[in-house]
Amino acid sequence: MTKWEYATVPLLVHATKQILDTWGEDGWELVQVVPGPNQEQLVAYLKREKAA
Repeated sequence: MTKWEYATVPLLVHATKQILDTWGEDGWELVQVVPGPNQEQLVAYLKREKAA
């Protein structure tokens, strides 16, 4: 059975691509982006397979 780990990452609107690219290089897959606590921020939920 595959086991996953998850991360919740704040995203700034002006740097969203750079932040997601950085996490993607570390093996994280974007699951969802939702509105953050203010209009300038989003929150990304990411997952990756846990190392055995």
